[in-house]
Amino acid sequence: MNETYQHGLPLLAGGQAQKHVTVNEALSVLDAVAQLRIVSRDLTVPPQAAVDGQTYVVPSGATGAWAGQEGRIALWANGGWKYFQPRIGWVAWCEASGASMTFDGVDWQEDAVVTSGSGAGTLFRIAEVDHTVSPGPISVATGLLPAGAVVFGVTGRVIEAITGAASAWTLGAGTSPDRYGTGYGIARNSWASGLTSQPLAYYSDTDLVLTAEGGDFSGGMVRLAVHYMQMIVPRQT
Repeated sequence: MNETYQHGLPLLAGGQAQKHVTVNEALSVLDAVAQLRIVSRDLTVPPQAAVDGQTYVVPSGATGAWAGQEGRIALWANGGWKYFQPRIGWVAWCEASGASMTFDGVDWQEDAVVTSGSGAGTLFRIAEVDHTVSPGPISVATGLLPAGAVVFGVTGRVIEAITGAASAWTLGAGTSPDRYGTGYGIARNSWASGLTSQPLAYYSDTDLVLTAEGGDFSGGMVRLAVHYMQMIVPRQT
């Protein structure tokens, strides 16, 4: 055996000259894959200014030096590209999407809690937006509750004080104006945390609605976060 099983690290041979070359190559690979952090999984053209140690997932349709390496991990090291085949169960962080990814043996699934070899997955996700409060009695965050989501709750933080005659605000969704709580504060850093009484499925994109209490809104900004689960069907055969 001339390399390790898990990460393919090169091993020193008995009496080998220039041992430092093999050791340095092994260290560069270990640095890349031991706590895997992927720059992007969508680039089809290799970057012109990659930094030593950066890794990418090579997508379908890749060109140039990545042609024929689809699905593999590309590592830029010592002025060239090295490639590794991920193993089922590997977990990586994707910098471009800001999400954890799990390799199911064929593809990478983002935010997956559990996956199957067929590509089915259960995902826990957060949809977050900095919502500018519009003047008037209500302010709508359009379509923030995604289709096909089982929502556990919604949280929020006032990041710019809510102005106007309102003394508080209510957070709702769709036809339920107070589903996620009432009496939330308007000062900067006030927060909201509303649980769905039972996990609730949304079958189409649904608005979150902020309703002013005691008067109308005139402005402000609230960071809203929807906490939800989604199911991924098995991939095509």
